[in-house]
Amino acid sequence: MTALEFRALYDSAFPILYKVAYRIANSGEAAEDLCHEAFFRLHEKNMVFPSRDEATYWLIRVVKNAALNYAKRKQRERRAYQRAFREDVRQTETGEGQLVKKETREEVLEALNKLPESLRIVLVFKEYAEMNYKEIGRVLGISEGNVKVRVFRAREKLALLLREIMKEEGQ
Repeated sequence: MTALEFRALYDSAFPILYKVAYRIANSGEAAEDLCHEAFFRLHEKNMVFPSRDEATYWLIRVVKNAALNYAKRKQRERRAYQRAFREDVRQTETGEGQLVKKETREEVLEALNKLPESLRIVLVFKEYAEMNYKEIGRVLGISEGNVKVRVFRAREKLALLLREIMKEEGQ
């Protein structure tokens, strides 16, 4: 792959890779690092793909897996830290609007994280990475119809989980 081809791939694929990594890792800095690491791996292995789309799908898979590993590691670290220091994880903010927005975002993330990985990942690709069904199917190696079914089920399950969370909080 020439430097110009690599740059063209980088420019076209980075925005979607970043969105995927950010939604899974919940960190902009980590998302950027994960994306750059994926491009480094591509360059280091001197991989050749039949098309730019195939290279992009490979990069999405690499970033998705790296971001999932990062998120799991961070969750383990956070739990260990909280146990070690008995940290109070509640945060208070001023301003009712900020608080409602933050709580809503946390509730959605909490519900999203409760989804099985097969449902969560299609929803992240569809809603946050703004990929179409065909692209998601190619990345995950499943049919477009299966992607549609999973997205539908993920949305239903997410809505159910959000209702449960709201009931628990007495809203």
